[in-house]
Amino acid sequence: MRSFTSLLALWSFGSLVGATSTAEDCPATGVSIIAHSGEPVGQEQVYNEINMYVTGNTSDVGVLYLTDVFGIQLLENKLLADSFGRAGYLTVAPDMFNGTPAPGDINGQPDFNTTEFLAKHAPDATDPIIATAIDFMRTELGVKKVVATGYCFGGRYSFRVLAEGKGVDVAFAAHPSLLEDAEISAITGPASVAAADADDLTPPERRAVIESLLLETGFPYSLALYGGTMHGFGVRANVSDPKQKFGKEEAFFQAIRWFNAWA
Repeated sequence: MRSFTSLLALWSFGSLVGATSTAEDCPATGVSIIAHSGEPVGQEQVYNEINMYVTGNTSDVGVLYLTDVFGIQLLENKLLADSFGRAGYLTVAPDMFNGTPAPGDINGQPDFNTTEFLAKHAPDATDPIIATAIDFMRTELGVKKVVATGYCFGGRYSFRVLAEGKGVDVAFAAHPSLLEDAEISAITGPASVAAADADDLTPPERRAVIESLLLETGFPYSLALYGGTMHGFGVRANVSDPKQKFGKEEAFFQAIRWFNAWA
């Protein structure tokens, strides 16, 4: 991965050519900016004892990338964050699990205690980490507006940081888990959701409730359902399956279009 010094140089260069351009310059249906494989191009940096994955050029609007339980250590998360960077947004993904995310082969780990893991990383532990990332983006990187994109575990926090005084202006969430009704009702800006049609954590009845609560907020919202997908498709889709590949890529562009429209 590039050194942080190199990234700073890129950000300065981006202020002349790339940073002032927005994702509108990217093909609306093109997939060249999305990487499903390869090497990450960002750099990890520590700020106030929190490790962050930073990628993309300088931009007035920055993306706060909130990962699933597999954290920034998962290659797919870094590659997707890089894709937001290529779309014109300086992107920061904090390590919400302090270097100890859930194992990538979580279903093959009989000793892994999901309940214990989630209790350890409840909002009282996670909110301060995200707040540090937002402060980093605004004070150190010069971002004027922060938009949040969250996946699974992180999808819930996309809503939490859209509440009054939390520092985020617009939110997108793919297959959010553990999302509470009150967290939806508390948003103070536009929110968009990408849902899987085969998601046991968000069955049709729950999707209907989420949509109803979003409508009641009075803020712009959207909820898109992707056929042939399952929980986790926004990051960990099997891209050899055309339906999953389309769902992952289209959810990414859903987020980009949402940010373009409302940030």
